[in-house]
Amino acid sequence: MDEVCGTLARLCAYLMTLALMAIGGIALWQHLPEVTATEASPKTWSQAGRTAPAFAVSQFVFPGKTETYEIFRHPEGGRKDVFHWSGAGGTPVAELEIYRAGEEIDQVGSAAGYLAARMDPAGARELEAAGIIDSKFGAVTLFRRLGGTEAARACLRFFKHVDEPKFRLSGWSCLGEDVPARRAAISCMLNRLVLLTAGSDAKLAELFARAEVRRSDCGTSGAPVLSADWVMGADNPRLRGAL
Repeated sequence: MDEVCGTLARLCAYLMTLALMAIGGIALWQHLPEVTATEASPKTWSQAGRTAPAFAVSQFVFPGKTETYEIFRHPEGGRKDVFHWSGAGGTPVAELEIYRAGEEIDQVGSAAGYLAARMDPAGARELEAAGIIDSKFGAVTLFRRLGGTEAARACLRFFKHVDEPKFRLSGWSCLGEDVPARRAAISCMLNRLVLLTAGSDAKLAELFARAEVRRSDCGTSGAPVLSADWVMGADNPRLRGAL
């Protein structure tokens, strides 16, 4: 009788152990899809609605145009501050993106391809060089659409990358009656860009402090005086003579 009772006790303990293992397995199985979905979810940019603006552009640069400001953050630490300007009827006329890189991989590729996709995701991707302009951040590369009508080529794209700190200015503008005026409008936009707060980024504050020393004033029309330098002042300049 004692052996029978001992066997039954061990059998009950064995069955209870199996039941506990089964309960634990079911609980893990129910949570497994959530863990898998979390690990598989891509780390993408998301809009930060309650983040304070870090930059500002003088309202006199684009008088009569509506300005909106958006901030995007990346889980790896990157931040994009984006200005949009629109004219009558909400038609977009200009855009400026300030990108501060984090630990994420910057998948821009070529500057021309990135700018073409930004302005018109479903449009033509072929751009050509449109010269350079001077700004308080140094020389800025310009691009325009390759071929097409004059209206399609009217908008200029711009791209400026700074290695230290990791900082990028890019965007486009369609303002101006001719090419010199459009180039001047972009230069004025960048010269009127100011830093409101750098947070704990001392290198960014230093970059803007150095840039302010180089800043030139815009004219009464919002356009800076064009440089007399043949490289900065010409549309898509070319060297003369043989090297």
